[in-house]
Amino acid sequence: MAFGWIDEQAEARRRAGLVRTLRPRPADSPLLDLASNDYLGLAHHPEVADGAAAAARTWGGGSTGSRLVTGTTELHTELERELADFCGFEAALVFSSGYAANLAAVTALGPHGSLIVSDAGNHASLIDGCRLARGTTQVVGHADPEAVRKALGTHDGAAIAVSDTVFSVDGDQAPLAALADACREYGAGLVVDDAHGLGVLGDGGRGAPQAAGLAGADDVVVTATLSKSLGSQGGVVLGPARVIGHLVNAARTFIFDTGLAPAAAGAALAALRLLRREPERAARAREVAAELHARLTAAGLEAVRPDAAVVSVRAPSPEQAVRWAADCRTAGLAVGCFRPPSVPDGISRLRLTARADLSGAEIERAVRVIGETRP
Repeated sequence: MAFGWIDEQAEARRRAGLVRTLRPRPADSPLLDLASNDYLGLAHHPEVADGAAAAARTWGGGSTGSRLVTGTTELHTELERELADFCGFEAALVFSSGYAANLAAVTALGPHGSLIVSDAGNHASLIDGCRLARGTTQVVGHADPEAVRKALGTHDGAAIAVSDTVFSVDGDQAPLAALADACREYGAGLVVDDAHGLGVLGDGGRGAPQAAGLAGADDVVVTATLSKSLGSQGGVVLGPARVIGHLVNAARTFIFDTGLAPAAAGAALAALRLLRREPERAARAREVAAELHARLTAAGLEAVRPDAAVVSVRAPSPEQAVRWAADCRTAGLAVGCFRPPSVPDGISRLRLTARADLSGAEIERAVRVIGETRP
């Protein structure tokens, strides 16, 4: 029977407690949201929604083609210019998603004969970029600059090291300055995904590379998403102009994909401008994360100290993590639930988002619900 193996895999997932289901949410959900990646609380901000609506009215519902044909509007160019300026890089290139941006950066900068050194805790999009690249990938220990240095020392030729800046599972930060030093010792480039750092870390939310003193460096390339702190959708690669020019000519997820929808570009641009005016949002997101961690650990829960806005709470097993998240939901709190194969270490977790717009009462309520529903 065609696709008969699917039933076997479905049964195996069911036995392991790893079945995933879609849960459509209403526009006016009554749940307290600690599950999304809306770190700055901008997804529903009136200025961001107005930016999306105005762009759609001006440019239409879609970009109508690939970026190299009809999919680049003046709005896309404006967004790229302002993103590059805000983050401190020479140039930027916008993609239809952060996933596409990571595939583009890794595949275009990891050609045949090159070495790609990848952190064991990297996001799936970076891992898939390594798989698709024609270079040879060597996976090294998590957040280990010395392991990166040793790997680079085994190769004679073009090389890059690839890492998240803030890892999405536990919210810990990569040692960016040390990674850059290791790369420079061997003339390698550093490619980092700042999906969870942009809008939260750095001066006024300019990102983890800016905080580490790497913004604008000619050997550093940064990817990011527009769907987290900026409350929109899409991705971006930032770096030297010659690298961005190479991506325009070599990155398949840029050349062959339809351009980002104007509404998403308009929303991201409005959010970026709002963040420029209200840089305190970045610090507030970090403050909320620290308070959540302190309260959770005081309640006897095993929570990982956050470096940005992700707070991770360990669960005893995949099944108990799913039940814990479901019980939280029943009590009016939406939390993320990470379990294998989404976690590299096999440890299941509740994943909480420390949004900048959470009030003290909402933080207290979230901690109370998590504590009362613990397995």
